[in-house]
Amino acid sequence: MISMARGESLRTMRVAESIRAEAATVLRTEFADPRLQQVVITRVEVTADLQIARVFVRSVGDDDDASRKALIKVLRAASSRLRRMVAEALDLRRAPELRFEIDTGVDAAARIDELLRDINSGK
Repeated sequence: MISMARGESLRTMRVAESIRAEAATVLRTEFADPRLQQVVITRVEVTADLQIARVFVRSVGDDDDASRKALIKVLRAASSRLRRMVAEALDLRRAPELRFEIDTGVDAAARIDELLRDINSGK
């Protein structure tokens, strides 16, 4: 059974997952920029009207703040071409606007683990 967040329909979930999978494939196969080869799309959230897709990404390579900002800049520069290619592959009437964000969930989980280790060790 698929669990849905409040206000999220099964259709938006399917479209979001399709966008995630297709965008990841297109970035790997259709773009020559090596920085885009290092991108991992962790999740996509689509608005109910399917007009905007928030694309959460991580980089396999460098993960400092400057690298993250550079990655978002490169993705934004590639977004119109990526948007067209994804919409064409998924046969969408209107391609959602792609808004890229760094996925900080992994960082938050690592920080929580670190705090729990500190608590358990008596610090």
